[in-house]
Amino acid sequence: MALYGKLETEVEVNASVEKFHEIFHQKPHHMSNISPDKIQSIELHEGEWGKVGTILYWHYFHEGKACVSKRVIEAVDEENNSVTWKELEGDISKHYKNFRVKVQCIPKEKGSVVHITLEYEKLHEQIQDPHTFLQLCADAAKDIDAHLMGYDNEGSCITAKA
Repeated sequence: MALYGKLETEVEVNASVEKFHEIFHQKPHHMSNISPDKIQSIELHEGEWGKVGTILYWHYFHEGKACVSKRVIEAVDEENNSVTWKELEGDISKHYKNFRVKVQCIPKEKGSVVHITLEYEKLHEQIQDPHTFLQLCADAAKDIDAHLMGYDNEGSCITAKA
């Protein structure tokens, strides 16, 4: 079993690249309102929203447990609508020496494709690959799409969006 790994998934969304990327890049703190069963809060610890080098505190649920994460925005690629975060400390660091999350929004004829990549280095061979964390990211992407398209988490139409 390898200590280094990479997992990827794609989520098709109806929202435009610009709107979707804006949430992940400039307004991640809105995710707690969009997907409250997955993300409780994202707080600015140091820097400015959306800027490389900015440090954020994430409070989220994973595998039925409340978790925390301190992440730095490692890269932003405006041309390719991607953001990469690197884990600095938190619950993920208990299992992985290095952990990165990259979210890229790719335009398609109608809507977009959200490409999520996890790159990691396990602390030891008995650590499982982070498939459940990848699923958490994909599910949050679906919640964001529903919000941007005017639907709540249960699929009911929202008449007035904030």
